[in-house]
Amino acid sequence: MTAAHDSFLQPVQRSHTAGDFSREEVGLANRNSGMPLEALRHDVTPAGMHFLLIHFDVPFVRSADEWRVELSGCVRNPLSLSVAEIQKLPARTLRVTLECAGNGRANLVPRWQTQPWEYGAVGTAEWTGTPLRHLLERAGLNESAVDIALLGADRGFDAGREHDYGRSLAPALAMDDNVLVAWAMNGSPLPPQNGFPLRLVVPGWYGMASVKWLKRIEVLAESFDGYQQAGNYIYRQKRGEPGVPVSTMRVKSLMAPPGIPDWYTRHRVVEAGPVELMGRAWSGGGVPVANVAVGVDGVWSEAALDPPQGEYAWRGWRYRWDAVLGEHVLQCRATDKNGTTQPLDPPWDNVGFGNNAVHHVHVTVR
Repeated sequence: MTAAHDSFLQPVQRSHTAGDFSREEVGLANRNSGMPLEALRHDVTPAGMHFLLIHFDVPFVRSADEWRVELSGCVRNPLSLSVAEIQKLPARTLRVTLECAGNGRANLVPRWQTQPWEYGAVGTAEWTGTPLRHLLERAGLNESAVDIALLGADRGFDAGREHDYGRSLAPALAMDDNVLVAWAMNGSPLPPQNGFPLRLVVPGWYGMASVKWLKRIEVLAESFDGYQQAGNYIYRQKRGEPGVPVSTMRVKSLMAPPGIPDWYTRHRVVEAGPVELMGRAWSGGGVPVANVAVGVDGVWSEAALDPPQGEYAWRGWRYRWDAVLGEHVLQCRATDKNGTTQPLDPPWDNVGFGNNAVHHVHVTVR
């Protein structure tokens, strides 16, 4: 590559801002779709409404028949497996809520200039696949195995570094029966944008761990140093800090918007009288949701919880509101079984990871 090309690929200097969204931010928002919040009414998010975060390009895969997953490194039996061979391994289906670690960063002031998620970077699907451990057991991990890198077919530049999108899992987590190499979403083959023909699903973790278009598995004798593991997805108060790696999802809840919207502002208009408010709540690492409180103009009441949908799936909540004329602010706030409650204000992170502050919905009652 020539020096001219090298200079062209230098990373754009971004910063924190409280101003308008840049053209690049708008472009990212057009590529990476959030779940419309009215889809919270679905127990399982329809595939076309599930959020998407695609770091580089959607790989063009002509046929699943041509796809192979290579497994190498600190193993006794390196493997090259077709999709059909993987599908013959023991399979299971799990209902899993996935949320992007950056969900809510657009609500921080100032915000870091990147994908400007507001609330919709979340969804719940039924994923069918085989536990990753079945592939690892066939390969046979050596005693020297320290980390397991999982790499997708999507390649590009981030912070000036060219790489395949990849993450890693510690062997103990990789061998968990709930970590899937998935080939189906909601009972159908994965859509191209969701990782066709194979992807990883790591329940309870933010979505960055669930590598799409899974192509290579490398068992390493040292920690994986890929950019998306060692340079990105790290909680930091300011640039340059070593920070703490992003891992399991923080407790959170969202409200399905009541009433009807204004087209441009999305402001809600609700008729006076009884209104059923509803939404979903979840927490990470398989920790159940214990309760959800609903705030109306700062006065909090407990909501009723729907039956659980599974260890790693969101839980529905409902609350009857007697709406009176005027302007109102509605909120929802979840607490999990560990006693952790959503904060009222966004927790600060340098690039906006892990914002689980309460959801605010402004409504006009007529």
